[in-house]
Amino acid sequence: MTLAGTLEAAEAAAPVESLDVVAHMLKERLGAASVSFLITDFTGSSVVRLGAAGSVETGEPARRIPLRGTLYDDVIRSQRPGVQDKSEGAVRIVAPVTNRGDAIGLLELFLPAAPDAETMREIGETAHALAYIVIANRSFTDVYQWGRRTAPLSLAAEIQHRLLPVSLACEAAQFAVAGALEPADHVGGDTFDYVIDRDAVQLSVTDAMGHDVGAALLATLVVGALRRARRAGAGLAEQARQADQAMREHGHGGYVTGQLLRISLLDGEAHFINAGHPWPLRMRDGKVQQIVPKVDLPFGVHPSHPYRVQSLDLRPGDRLVMVTDGMLERNANSLDLSGLIVSTRALHSREAARTLIGAIVDASQGHLEDDATVMCLDWHGAGRSQRDAATGADLADASPPSSTGPTAAGR
Repeated sequence: MTLAGTLEAAEAAAPVESLDVVAHMLKERLGAASVSFLITDFTGSSVVRLGAAGSVETGEPARRIPLRGTLYDDVIRSQRPGVQDKSEGAVRIVAPVTNRGDAIGLLELFLPAAPDAETMREIGETAHALAYIVIANRSFTDVYQWGRRTAPLSLAAEIQHRLLPVSLACEAAQFAVAGALEPADHVGGDTFDYVIDRDAVQLSVTDAMGHDVGAALLATLVVGALRRARRAGAGLAEQARQADQAMREHGHGGYVTGQLLRISLLDGEAHFINAGHPWPLRMRDGKVQQIVPKVDLPFGVHPSHPYRVQSLDLRPGDRLVMVTDGMLERNANSLDLSGLIVSTRALHSREAARTLIGAIVDASQGHLEDDATVMCLDWHGAGRSQRDAATGADLADASPPSSTGPTAAGR
């Protein structure tokens, strides 16, 4: 089961059957009794088992398997395969299906005997290949999107999810970034976005006024304007100007708060714009400090005005957390957000964002009055160009990675 052979066999099958091909290969090669792929849902708090293509009933909501306290959760958090002996003699193996820090799902199989090191290596490589197979095929079918929906989405929520980056997390030598969003009962129009260019990483967090479809349409307008300007090579000031112009011309009196961030991958210089948005938090040396910038008006507020590009002090080892006001209002006031950021400092940015969102959901008894969004950036430093794909560690760092450290949990 070479990587090339696995990918070739999957590509020869129909998009919805590519997982079945991999499962069949594992059964033949390893004698597995059963093989399945579990995809993470939109919230990152549960997984959904995708069986054979003919058994996926996409007309019904996906069956949700909560992660908390399970072997699945341990594997996703540690990004290391888990092995568990079963009473009936079979051995259960769960391996992470992850690409560049984005935890796409899990590969689960049952073997008749305990695997040796070579078998575990083969399972790990197949799981990694499976991540590329899912990425390559999910644009051709709705099966993977169905699997991520453990509850029917409203029209507003569907629009909102389509505005988010395809991968909610990304890891590179210089940084790791992850976002998490929990929609309110009536979607409030939160979005986040990121892109990696040859010499910079750019991030944005936005929050449209209002709720439901109206807020989702405003979010669509501002995200489209920002992406259009960014893809044309515009700097932060011009991106903000075009977003503001789009809102004033087409937003029908609505407005959107936002925060735009650009970090050079060459020298680490960081700049950002704050358009009426909550201030970001920076953790350095185990202490959290609120960054208090100059605040400009939200996008869409008359009259037209320039947006100030401000410097941000960012050093290797820092964690930057950007939030929307849903993390700060009402029931969220009972949470010590800074304390939570400190207590999750050993987690990968993906798991830290998921933990912070889970805390606000718990504090609100599962019913948010406003969308809650977190974007977490770990800055490792400029001038690095390579990372170990298996651990996420910087190849220039000779020290062994921690199993739970910020750079150890991303493939």
